Amino acid sequence: MEQNRPQWGSRAGFIMAAVGSAVGLGNIWRFPAVAYENGGGAFFLPYLFALLTAGIPLLIMEFTMGHKYRGSAPLTMARMNKKAEWLGWWQLAIAFIIATYYAVIVAWATSYAFFSFKLTWGDEPQDFLLGDYLQVVEAGQFGGFANGVLLPLLVVWIVTLGIMFSGVKKGIEAANKVMLPLLVVLFFIVVVRALTLPGAIEGLDAFFQPDWSKITDGKVWIAAYGQIFFSLSVGFAIMVTYSSYLPKKADITNNAFITAFSNSSFELLAGFGVFAALGFMAQQQGVPVNEVVSSGVILAFAVFPQIINEFPVANGFFGFLFFISLTLAGLTSLISITETFVAGLQEKFNISRTKSVAFGGGLSAILSLVFATKGGLNFLDVTDNFINQFGIVFAGLVEVILVAWVFKELDSLKQHADSVSDINLGAWWKICLSVVTPIVLFFMMFDNIRQNIAAPYGGYPASFVLTYGWLVAALALIVGVLLMFIKPWSGGNKGEL
Repeated sequence: MEQNRPQWGSRAGFIMAAVGSAVGLGNIWRFPAVAYENGGGAFFLPYLFALLTAGIPLLIMEFTMGHKYRGSAPLTMARMNKKAEWLGWWQLAIAFIIATYYAVIVAWATSYAFFSFKLTWGDEPQDFLLGDYLQVVEAGQFGGFANGVLLPLLVVWIVTLGIMFSGVKKGIEAANKVMLPLLVVLFFIVVVRALTLPGAIEGLDAFFQPDWSKITDGKVWIAAYGQIFFSLSVGFAIMVTYSSYLPKKADITNNAFITAFSNSSFELLAGFGVFAALGFMAQQQGVPVNEVVSSGVILAFAVFPQIINEFPVANGFFGFLFFISLTLAGLTSLISITETFVAGLQEKFNISRTKSVAFGGGLSAILSLVFATKGGLNFLDVTDNFINQFGIVFAGLVEVILVAWVFKELDSLKQHADSVSDINLGAWWKICLSVVTPIVLFFMMFDNIRQNIAAPYGGYPASFVLTYGWLVAALALIVGVLLMFIKPWSGGNKGEL
């Protein structure tokens, strides 16, 4: 088995790339809202339990798979068992779809960084977002391009693909060594500023106030596992791909712990900043904090501009810092996601990196134009929900079952991880992956299916949800299976099994 691959110049380079994926654009606002809605301070108990019983074990498993078999997700799966190659391609197809719409969200953040200087969004940021900027039309309609999104989207893809063309070490690792420290510094400045605002204490009190009655609610525990699963970017090829670039003597277990706890620390920092700012906004409007809490796109691009409007001084400056932080977080994640399918194409077809970036990245950039139309927000909302719930979660469930129960690889992976790590894995690792994680992921899938059958997602027309939700998620699986049968892996030092 030939295993020659480019390697990170240091362990820090890998950790930064992994954390760059884990602390991506979505988690800056996802975690605070999830925690607040599921018991506040009490949520940290199930969150920590989920981190130790699912997050870290899954990270160790995927790090070990990539490090041992030295390949992208499809090649790693094929080297582990030839019957599993389709799973790797399925995960790559999921990553490809995510990249097409993720780039558009990064483009929004880029636009808003420049809008901040003149507070272009005005006194009604939500109306500006949906009307003036995105120009949202009815679900199912394209409505032509939203012109304000096209130019920043082009810039995002030029930067991303430019870094990708430069390669793993000179491109991705070098970019992460600049962007991630800058991201942490800028976001820390924003958080400190938020903490000094009037009303910040009330916001933090709302965030951390424990509601212990929710601890017995199974949905809270499911939410904790869901947050850990999504925030650590497991289940869709990123961690497998990047760990394949680690030096052969890299400490896998330690890398997994550092990545997981770094991600959780950043999420907690985000919680401080978000709720301090929401407390300030609530005080300015004379309403309780729970009346200004939101999540997702509305929090980042409507509520936060409203908060920035009310800053007593230097509104534009701190607005720029906030949105440029989102841009940097998004770029690091987009690069990580794109590398997964670029590496897969390069190895499968034994082509140059330039060709794989041009084809894989170029095709993703072209398809992302769908989400830059006036109907783009609707397409993005439905696609993101289904590719996460019925793509990432389902693929993660299948991955754990195949590795733990069908191929019985846990002992082999444990032996490999222990051979290069200072911390040896105990029985907890196998128990978590073979029992706890599959059960939790199964119930997440069951609950998601039940809810989506009961009523169309988001109140959209059923035909729209079917086409851009269910069918897109199914297409990722179909494409994954078909790619396995296109042709055998080519010879050479990249794709030879």
